[in-house]
Amino acid sequence: MDLAQEFLSCTIDKFHEVKKLAERTMDQLTLEELHQSSSSESNSIAVIARHLSGNMIARWTDFLNSDGEKTDRNRDLEFEGGYQSKEELLSAWEKGWTTLFTALSSLGPDDLMKTVTIRSEPHTVLKAIQRQISHYSYHVGQIVYVGKQIKDTSWQNLSVPRGKSKEYSEQVKNQHTNS
Repeated sequence: MDLAQEFLSCTIDKFHEVKKLAERTMDQLTLEELHQSSSSESNSIAVIARHLSGNMIARWTDFLNSDGEKTDRNRDLEFEGGYQSKEELLSAWEKGWTTLFTALSSLGPDDLMKTVTIRSEPHTVLKAIQRQISHYSYHVGQIVYVGKQIKDTSWQNLSVPRGKSKEYSEQVKNQHTNS
């Protein structure tokens, strides 16, 4: 496998990991909790999910051929309103991710140095992908943080639990020495 193909493969894997972190957080919350925000300047998980979905649909639709900021996107509206059901929220969330994964899976190694635009600014495909990984990871971190604040002591850990680093490292080491 060449470097470009490895990059695309790792990128897809990383996006799946980031998506799963947010989903494991949202799974722990009710619709009402998904709409909670700590202040007038804070976004709820529902708002962050709406924004991410809108961003993904804009950025990844017709990715190689049109500007990543679509004229029919109203970004400001992504930060208003809510969802009537958790299913509606998750459906919008999935639509964004499906758009992203469809676009990424259509890319080949020769596409990475092509130029795409986002808000009329030229980017290599490689740079545009890195921009979106950073953006989505930032917001998913917010989702996890807000979820932890809401659930407090009933939070179900998504990674290495506090005080369990040594045990976790041993477990990973044993998995790799036994395979």
